[in-house]
Amino acid sequence: METKEIEHDGWVLEIHDNLVKVNIMAQAACASCNAKGVCSAADVEEKIIEVSNPRGDYRIGERVKVYMEQSLGFKALFLGYVLPFILVMIALIVTQEFTTSEGIIGLVALGLLPVYYLLLYQFKDHIKKQFSFKLKKIS
Repeated sequence: METKEIEHDGWVLEIHDNLVKVNIMAQAACASCNAKGVCSAADVEEKIIEVSNPRGDYRIGERVKVYMEQSLGFKALFLGYVLPFILVMIALIVTQEFTTSEGIIGLVALGLLPVYYLLLYQFKDHIKKQFSFKLKKIS
């Protein structure tokens, strides 16, 4: 079974011991569309990706591909968007059983989000170990 990868072209920005920082240009799906000149939805953003323990020797300015398994991308999507949405919906339904005040119901549901993202932040080091990027040289 073939594992699919998410990859971006970039260049080496910094090198420290067992860490390589790579600058990539992340594009929204519509950034390559022919109509992007008349559409404000096209989005290109510069990002810095940290790659721990890369295999091979790299030099600053060298062109590389940064990649990770596609399944990890889905996991990140789930943790960042899907799970919080599910939690908000559950909070709405459960809170509605205890009160009829829509204001309180909304505040409880929305108040859950900062708590969730704070917990996610607290476990960022553990999560970061699961989301490992890898490098390939571009020939």
